[in-house]
Amino acid sequence: MKRGSRLSDVLHALLHMAEHEARTGSPMTSDQLAMCLSTHPVVVRRTMAGLREEGLVASEKGHGGGWRLSRPLETVTLGEVHRALGGTGLIPDAPPVEAEGCLVEAAVNDALSDTYAAARALLLARLDDITLADLAADFSRRLAAHPRRDLLHAHQHPKPDAS
Repeated sequence: MKRGSRLSDVLHALLHMAEHEARTGSPMTSDQLAMCLSTHPVVVRRTMAGLREEGLVASEKGHGGGWRLSRPLETVTLGEVHRALGGTGLIPDAPPVEAEGCLVEAAVNDALSDTYAAARALLLARLDDITLADLAADFSRRLAAHPRRDLLHAHQHPKPDAS
Protein backbone atom coordinates (compact mmCIF):
# COMPACT_ATOMS: atom_id res chain seq x y z
CA MET A 1 0.00 0.00 0.00
CA LYS A 2 1.58 3.26 -1.09
CA ARG A 3 1.66 6.01 1.56
CA GLY A 4 0.09 8.69 -0.68
CA SER A 5 -2.91 6.55 -1.56
CA ARG A 6 -3.59 5.09 1.89
CA LEU A 7 -7.05 6.65 2.28
CA SER A 8 -8.23 5.59 -1.17
CA ASP A 9 -6.78 2.10 -0.67
CA VAL A 10 -8.56 1.65 2.66
CA LEU A 11 -11.85 3.00 1.29
CA HIS A 12 -11.50 0.49 -1.56
CA ALA A 13 -10.98 -2.32 0.96
CA LEU A 14 -13.93 -1.20 3.12
CA LEU A 15 -16.25 -1.28 0.12
CA HIS A 16 -14.98 -4.75 -0.78
CA MET A 17 -15.68 -5.84 2.80
CA ALA A 18 -19.25 -4.53 2.64
CA GLU A 19 -19.89 -6.13 -0.76
CA HIS A 20 -18.32 -9.43 0.31
CA GLU A 21 -20.38 -9.62 3.50
CA ALA A 22 -23.59 -8.73 1.66
CA ARG A 23 -22.89 -11.45 -0.90
CA THR A 24 -21.52 -14.20 1.39
CA GLY A 25 -22.53 -13.24 4.93
CA SER A 26 -18.93 -13.71 6.01
CA PRO A 27 -16.05 -11.37 6.87
CA MET A 28 -12.98 -10.91 4.68
CA THR A 29 -9.65 -12.30 5.75
CA SER A 30 -6.45 -10.29 5.93
CA ASP A 31 -5.19 -12.32 2.97
CA GLN A 32 -8.21 -11.38 0.85
CA LEU A 33 -7.90 -7.72 1.80
CA ALA A 34 -4.16 -7.80 1.09
CA MET A 35 -4.99 -8.80 -2.48
CA CYS A 36 -7.35 -5.79 -2.74
CA LEU A 37 -4.67 -3.44 -1.44
CA SER A 38 -1.72 -5.06 -3.23
CA THR A 39 0.13 -5.38 0.04
CA HIS A 40 1.03 -7.92 2.71
CA PRO A 41 -1.53 -9.28 5.20
CA VAL A 42 0.54 -7.90 8.09
CA VAL A 43 0.04 -4.39 6.71
CA VAL A 44 -3.70 -5.08 6.49
CA ARG A 45 -3.85 -6.27 10.10
CA ARG A 46 -1.95 -3.22 11.32
CA THR A 47 -4.16 -0.84 9.32
CA MET A 48 -7.40 -2.56 10.27
CA ALA A 49 -6.37 -2.60 13.94
CA GLY A 50 -6.31 1.20 13.85
CA LEU A 51 -9.77 1.25 12.27
CA ARG A 52 -10.97 -1.22 14.90
CA GLU A 53 -9.76 1.09 17.68
CA GLU A 54 -11.99 3.80 16.21
CA GLY A 55 -14.99 1.45 16.03
CA LEU A 56 -15.15 1.29 12.24
CA VAL A 57 -14.34 -2.41 11.80
CA ALA A 58 -14.42 -5.55 13.93
CA SER A 59 -12.35 -8.69 13.74
CA GLU A 60 -13.38 -12.28 14.28
CA LYS A 61 -10.79 -14.92 15.10
CA GLY A 62 -10.60 -18.52 14.05
CA HIS A 63 -11.93 -20.49 11.12
CA GLY A 64 -14.36 -18.31 9.18
CA GLY A 65 -13.01 -15.21 10.87
CA GLY A 66 -11.76 -11.99 9.39
CA TRP A 67 -12.71 -8.33 9.18
CA ARG A 68 -16.14 -6.77 8.83
CA LEU A 69 -17.58 -3.28 9.13
CA SER A 70 -18.86 -2.41 12.61
CA ARG A 71 -21.40 0.13 11.44
CA PRO A 72 -23.78 0.57 8.52
CA LEU A 73 -22.28 2.24 5.44
CA GLU A 74 -24.64 5.22 5.90
CA THR A 75 -23.05 6.09 9.24
CA VAL A 76 -19.37 6.07 8.24
CA THR A 77 -17.92 9.18 6.61
CA LEU A 78 -14.75 9.40 4.61
CA GLY A 79 -13.58 11.97 7.16
CA GLU A 80 -13.90 9.40 9.96
CA VAL A 81 -11.85 6.91 7.99
CA HIS A 82 -9.24 9.57 7.24
CA ARG A 83 -8.97 10.51 10.93
CA ALA A 84 -8.77 6.82 11.94
CA LEU A 85 -5.77 6.51 9.61
CA GLY A 86 -4.03 9.38 11.39
CA GLY A 87 -5.59 12.33 9.59
CA THR A 88 -2.52 13.26 7.59
CA GLY A 89 -1.13 12.97 4.11
CA LEU A 90 -3.79 14.51 1.87
CA ILE A 91 -2.42 18.05 1.74
CA PRO A 92 0.91 18.92 3.35
CA ASP A 93 1.00 21.38 6.23
CA ALA A 94 3.62 23.45 4.46
CA PRO A 95 5.81 23.33 1.37
CA PRO A 96 9.27 21.85 1.86
CA VAL A 97 12.12 24.17 2.74
CA GLU A 98 14.71 23.78 0.00
CA ALA A 99 17.01 26.73 0.75
CA GLU A 100 17.20 27.46 4.46
CA GLY A 101 17.45 31.21 5.06
CA CYS A 102 16.20 32.29 1.62
CA LEU A 103 13.83 35.21 2.16
CA VAL A 104 12.06 34.67 -1.18
CA GLU A 105 11.35 31.04 -0.30
CA ALA A 106 10.15 32.11 3.16
CA ALA A 107 7.66 34.57 1.61
CA VAL A 108 6.44 31.98 -0.90
CA ASN A 109 6.13 29.26 1.73
CA ASP A 110 4.18 31.52 4.11
CA ALA A 111 1.68 32.29 1.36
CA LEU A 112 1.43 28.66 0.35
CA SER A 113 1.07 27.49 3.97
CA ASP A 114 -2.02 29.67 4.39
CA THR A 115 -3.39 28.37 1.09
CA TYR A 116 -2.67 24.76 2.09
CA ALA A 117 -4.49 25.30 5.40
CA ALA A 118 -7.57 26.70 3.63
CA ALA A 119 -7.57 23.85 1.10
CA ARG A 120 -7.16 21.28 3.87
CA ALA A 121 -10.15 22.73 5.77
CA LEU A 122 -12.33 22.54 2.65
CA LEU A 123 -11.21 19.00 1.87
CA LEU A 124 -11.81 17.74 5.41
CA ALA A 125 -15.28 19.32 5.49
CA ARG A 126 -16.13 17.62 2.20
CA LEU A 127 -14.85 14.25 3.46
CA ASP A 128 -17.22 14.58 6.42
CA ASP A 129 -20.14 14.97 3.96
CA ILE A 130 -19.48 11.76 2.01
CA THR A 131 -20.41 8.35 3.42
CA LEU A 132 -19.36 4.86 2.47
CA ALA A 133 -22.98 4.39 1.35
CA ASP A 134 -22.47 7.22 -1.16
CA LEU A 135 -19.43 5.40 -2.59
CA ALA A 136 -21.27 2.06 -2.64
CA ALA A 137 -24.21 3.65 -4.49
CA ASP A 138 -21.84 5.16 -7.06
CA PHE A 139 -20.16 1.78 -7.54
CA SER A 140 -23.56 0.12 -8.00
CA ARG A 141 -24.53 2.68 -10.66
CA ARG A 142 -21.25 2.14 -12.49
CA LEU A 143 -21.57 -1.63 -12.29
CA ALA A 144 -25.15 -1.56 -13.62
CA ALA A 145 -24.08 0.58 -16.57
CA HIS A 146 -20.96 -1.43 -17.43
CA PRO A 147 -21.26 -3.83 -20.39
CA ARG A 148 -19.20 -6.53 -18.61
CA ARG A 149 -20.86 -6.51 -15.18
CA ASP A 150 -19.99 -10.17 -14.68
CA LEU A 151 -16.26 -9.47 -14.78
CA LEU A 152 -16.37 -6.33 -12.68
CA HIS A 153 -18.42 -7.87 -9.90
CA ALA A 154 -15.76 -10.47 -9.23
CA HIS A 155 -12.75 -8.48 -10.35
CA GLN A 156 -9.44 -9.73 -9.06
CA HIS A 157 -6.58 -7.65 -7.84
CA PRO A 158 -2.96 -8.55 -8.49
CA LYS A 159 -1.28 -10.59 -5.77
CA PRO A 160 1.12 -8.60 -3.59
CA ASP A 161 4.86 -9.10 -3.96
CA ALA A 162 6.18 -11.89 -1.79
CA SER A 163 8.93 -9.61 -0.49
